[in-house]
Amino acid sequence: MSSRPSSSGKSTLAEFRLIEDLRRRFGRTKHGVVRGIGDDTAIVHPSAGNDLLLTTDLVTEGVHFRLKTATLRDIGYKAAVANLSDIAAMGGSPEYILVAVAIPPRYTPRSIKQLYRGLMEACRPHGVQLIGGDTSSSAYGLFLSITVAGRVPRGRALTRAGARIGDLIYVTGTLGDSLAGLQLLDAVRGREKLSLRARSFLTSRHRRPTARIETGRILTRHGLATAAIDVSDGLSGDLSHICTQSEVGAELNAASLPLSSACRAFAAAQGASGLRLALQGGEDYELLFTVPASAQARVERLGRRADCLWTCIGVIRPQSFGLRVRDRDGILRRLPVTSYQHFQTGFKGAREVPCSP
Repeated sequence: MSSRPSSSGKSTLAEFRLIEDLRRRFGRTKHGVVRGIGDDTAIVHPSAGNDLLLTTDLVTEGVHFRLKTATLRDIGYKAAVANLSDIAAMGGSPEYILVAVAIPPRYTPRSIKQLYRGLMEACRPHGVQLIGGDTSSSAYGLFLSITVAGRVPRGRALTRAGARIGDLIYVTGTLGDSLAGLQLLDAVRGREKLSLRARSFLTSRHRRPTARIETGRILTRHGLATAAIDVSDGLSGDLSHICTQSEVGAELNAASLPLSSACRAFAAAQGASGLRLALQGGEDYELLFTVPASAQARVERLGRRADCLWTCIGVIRPQSFGLRVRDRDGILRRLPVTSYQHFQTGFKGAREVPCSP
C-alpha cells in the first residue's frame, strides 16, 4: 500500500500513520502471502492447478453512493461485495483484495477506518486477505477503487459466452430488493404502509447485499452452468450481456421472477410494478446462470441444499428471437433493456445517482 501527496504537499490525514494503522488493523495475512502491505507490491504464491481471476471496480461518491443513504461502513461493505460477486459469477474463490482510496479533506482517520471495517466485514467470511492498495487526497469527493484476486480450477471458469439454445435460465435469491431499498432510503411516499420488518429487510438488501460465492463454486464443482453473470446492473441488462456474448436470445417468464414478500408489499404500497423492480433493479448481486435442460432435476436437487433460493425464470432461444418476456396473461412482449448504464441520462437501475454525460 503506497500513498500520494495532496497538491499542497500536506496531508490532514497523516498518510503514512494512516497506512500503518490500516496495516495493523486490517492487513494481517496468512497462507499464500509472502509480502503484504508495506512494500511497493504484494507477493503471493499462486495456487497450483488453478486459473487466476482478477476483477476491479471504481466506486465514486455522488454516483455509486451518498452519505445520505449509507454509512461509510456500509459503503465499504458493499464495494467489497461488488467485487466478490464478480468472482462468484466466474465460479471462483476470492483470495486477496487491494484497496485504493482518494480522500477529501473533510474525512478523518476514524471515518476511513470505518470504511475499511466495512470492507473487511464482507471479506473475512470468505478468507479474503487485504494485501495492498494506495491512498491519495481528493479535491472533489471520495473515490474507492478495489481489486480482488481469486482462483478457479483450471479451465473451469464460468463465462457469459456459453449459453446454448434450449438452456434453462436460473437466478438466485430474490430480485428488485435493492432498488426498493434505495427508494425507501430516499423517503418516497408510501413507506408508512410497510411494516418495520419489511423496511429493514429492503434497506439491508440495498446496503448489505450478499455475494453468492458458494453457489458459484457449486456450479463449477458440478460442471452444471453453461454461462453465468452477477445481477449488478439489472436483470434485463445482465441477461442481455449473456445473450450478446453467447449469440442467443432469451424468453423470460414474468410469473416466475422471484420477488420477496417485502418487495411485493413495497410495490403494492407504491402502486408500482413488481416486474419493473425485478427487471430494472441493479445491485441485487444475485447470480444469473444457464444450464442444459437435461440437468434440471440435478440443478433443482442442489438448489434445495444451497444457502439461497434458485429459481428457473426462462429459457434460451435462438438469437433471432431477441429478448422477450411472457407476461402473466401469457402474452409475449419485447423485453426492454432498462438497466443502469454510465454516461447516459435518466433512470437506469438501482445506483445511487445516475451519471450525467
